[in-house]
Amino acid sequence: EKTEGVPFFIEEFIKSLKDLKIIEKKDSIYRLRKDIHDVTIPSTIQDVIMARVDSLPDAARSVLQRGSAIEREFSFELIKRVTGISERELLSHLSALKDAELIYERGIYPKSTYIFRHALTREVVYNSILAARKKKLHLDIGDAIEEIYKDSPDEHYEALVAHYIAGENYEKGADYCRLAARKGERAVSFADAIAYGEKRVACLERLPRTGDMEKQIIDTRATLGMYYTSVNYWVEAKEAVEPVVELALKRDYKRGIGRIYNIMGMYECNIEGDFATGLKYLEQALKIGEELNDLVNVVYTRYWLGCGLGLTCEFDRALPHFERGLEINTAANSIWGVATFKSTIAWFNYGFQGKIDLAYQTGQEALKLAEESGDITSKLIAYTSHGYSCYYKGFLDEAEEHLLKAVDYCDSVNLFNWGGLANYGLGEVYFDRGEYAKCQELYRRAISLAESLRLAPSWLIYRRVALARAKVLNNEKDVDLESLYVQADINYTKYWDGIISKHIAEILLNIDDKHMSEAEDWVRKAIETDSNNGTMWELGRAHALYAELLKRKGDLPGAKDKLSKAIEIYGECGADGWLKKAQEDLAQIEKPTRKRSQRSGR
Repeated sequence: EKTEGVPFFIEEFIKSLKDLKIIEKKDSIYRLRKDIHDVTIPSTIQDVIMARVDSLPDAARSVLQRGSAIEREFSFELIKRVTGISERELLSHLSALKDAELIYERGIYPKSTYIFRHALTREVVYNSILAARKKKLHLDIGDAIEEIYKDSPDEHYEALVAHYIAGENYEKGADYCRLAARKGERAVSFADAIAYGEKRVACLERLPRTGDMEKQIIDTRATLGMYYTSVNYWVEAKEAVEPVVELALKRDYKRGIGRIYNIMGMYECNIEGDFATGLKYLEQALKIGEELNDLVNVVYTRYWLGCGLGLTCEFDRALPHFERGLEINTAANSIWGVATFKSTIAWFNYGFQGKIDLAYQTGQEALKLAEESGDITSKLIAYTSHGYSCYYKGFLDEAEEHLLKAVDYCDSVNLFNWGGLANYGLGEVYFDRGEYAKCQELYRRAISLAESLRLAPSWLIYRRVALARAKVLNNEKDVDLESLYVQADINYTKYWDGIISKHIAEILLNIDDKHMSEAEDWVRKAIETDSNNGTMWELGRAHALYAELLKRKGDLPGAKDKLSKAIEIYGECGADGWLKKAQEDLAQIEKPTRKRSQRSGR
């Protein structure tokens, strides 16, 4: 009745009966030693464990409690330092705890470690320690770890953070949080960097508010914000720095202001969709970063300026920012940084412009470096970017292979913006293969990831229009055209304008025979937009779509003219697969024309 069949509870319960001398063993059989009516049976597993612990000698119980304050596993060297008793006495107590099956030993003395047999045992023992004693105990453990592992402290930053914070030494806790966060940053483990960045903020804000402390808080919040931006959590990044914006400006603290402007710029571009304000913030951040030689801020700012200017189709302004960031990462021998910058240049600059050969070559270089670095984040970015380069080339099988890997990496890394881009790109591959149901799943996933980041509407609109296009091609006609028109009107990212117009044109072309004129208006709009934006590959696609529309209208000379234009553009871009397809489509149009000419001649 008490254990309800839980194996650990049953084992601990029976051991407690033995430890409390309620049962004894005679002739290989256990029997009750006391009248059952005189026995108080523990009601919970915690009660059972405490009953066993309370039956221990005081000295052994003290060793067990100190071990529980360290963590579930603790070394002989550390428990010896923390208890302060002789080696012989300590071994005796540890032996008693092993005999009681509360802990077990691993390794060879004196390099052995001791492990609580069950996590719950450790938790119950730890909770039995008085609060005041816990605080002192954690400080003692922290000091002991510092002393023992002074030659390799980086392996113990996390433990030192836990003990000094539990011991309420917030100054040391903050110092080790900073080191643990940097360790996570170097390992490109931004989840760890963020966790320790948040803990450091909490520590610093518990300390006396001096002028120097205010600067530390500004720096820490700005650094935390930049960790958030590294995983595309722009809302959280803004929330991290908001409490210190006025303070940084009041103190005219340039380093803090520069980093805060970096974060505000990214927030405006990606969440508010206000590129004018966002790019202005980023330019101010870059100016301050260059003045202070704050290379971290300079690299981040140049990266996001390059991306922002790419999305606004200002490619000539974007490229120098990418190239300077690439130079800094190359000088720092940051392989994953070089891979990331090359990947982004390949896509946001060369790919967007339609310089497909350059995009493909640079994407290959980036992918090789990302694989060499072993960093999952740069692999996700590289596989996504090169997947798009392959798609622009018209190498659909290769694009699918790379984008599938990118989607897999997205499931391992919380970099949802790149994950959304990878899912959308893979959806485009399946759409062009005519797998309309399959691509819908990927578009929905891309939309969901954008929504989870609370991205600006522009990041959602082109994906929602793509989803509607796939539904129409899959003979699902329940599409709200008016809603699509409204969404197209509120898109304020220049690069998506032409794409959205082409998607809507294709929807109108295929939904029924009544919208042919509207479809032509939208495809003309796409051609004008892509021409103005300098997005040449997209322009080639627009001409190819116009050719299909004219072909359906029976205007074969017009269709030939538009296909010829698409062929010319694809050839200039280096979009080999799309060039071949357009040439084949043109040959199909010319074939019946030649036959009619031959019949007319006879």
